[in-house]
Amino acid sequence: MRAGSVDPVAGAAVRVRGLVKRYDGRDVVAGLDLVADAGAVTAVLGPNGAGKTTTVECCEGLRYPDGGSVRVLGLDPVADARALRPRVGVMLQDGGLPTGARAGEVLRHVASMYAAPRDLGELGERLGLGSFARTTVRRLSGGQRQRLSLAAAVVGRPEVVFLDEPSAGMDPQSRHAVWDLVRELRDGGTAVVLTTHLMDEAEDLADRVHVVDHGRVIASGSVPELLSPDAQDDRTLRFDAVAGLDPAAVVGALDATLDTSSGSSSGSSSGSVGERGPWAVTEPQPGSYVVAGPVGPRTLAALTAWLADHDVLASRLTVGRRTLEDVFLDLTGRHLR
Repeated sequence: MRAGSVDPVAGAAVRVRGLVKRYDGRDVVAGLDLVADAGAVTAVLGPNGAGKTTTVECCEGLRYPDGGSVRVLGLDPVADARALRPRVGVMLQDGGLPTGARAGEVLRHVASMYAAPRDLGELGERLGLGSFARTTVRRLSGGQRQRLSLAAAVVGRPEVVFLDEPSAGMDPQSRHAVWDLVRELRDGGTAVVLTTHLMDEAEDLADRVHVVDHGRVIASGSVPELLSPDAQDDRTLRFDAVAGLDPAAVVGALDATLDTSSGSSSGSSSGSVGERGPWAVTEPQPGSYVVAGPVGPRTLAALTAWLADHDVLASRLTVGRRTLEDVFLDLTGRHLR
């Protein structure tokens, strides 16, 4: 789907059109459009400073837009905040929880504000809250706070729930328990809007992804759509070795695997990126390399032969299809912000 367009879904649970938000005269969000449907997990991804958090805060009614429109369940999240509050769950990364209260007391208090809350025993068991129910919030670990904040966000059976980094700081067991709960919410008809820096979390959970950068949505679609169409059959080869290998030289070795009838196009490379023909070789972290393109047996043989010729031992070498992280880095760049 092209950036800037909006799905023609009449019943979208969240619809943002042309959203603008300025700080100190600067557009942090610059005409952003997105939708999130009921019964679906919608991931909003972007590098730090891209505008995704501000966008979600406008949807939550925490900030007022300077332009455009935001509708949640057909209502204005600021003007209709009182009507929306019982129908929307919000999980903030810092939790916004009273630090002096016990975890169990916090959840019981939040549940008391809803007409038909979830069963606290069942929810507590799902998220393992019993082990720290009598512990004050200030003494909880980061992962425990996240689980408590998630429980508070979903205890009221929301129709829309906003989750900010829901599994941050969690061990693998807790993380998968959270993922299972998110899937259950989706399957029950809840619209789940997820912001995360964990690409595997988004790839595993999201029915739809919006990638935000410089205050706009630059790509939207399902995960399979974002991983295709041009690279449908492309694979990614990753290997670890000594830092500072020349990506252009690696590409040169791979060129030898091209069928003579297909030819190759010349290109340039600099720093830690090499591109020519169908391949791109990068060093996203020192000593960690990624080869993207039509990776096959001959490609693997050419790479290992080149490494052997240069007396370089690869400590790890894997082949797999492109991931959402690969797409995200291609769209937003690999430089630090």
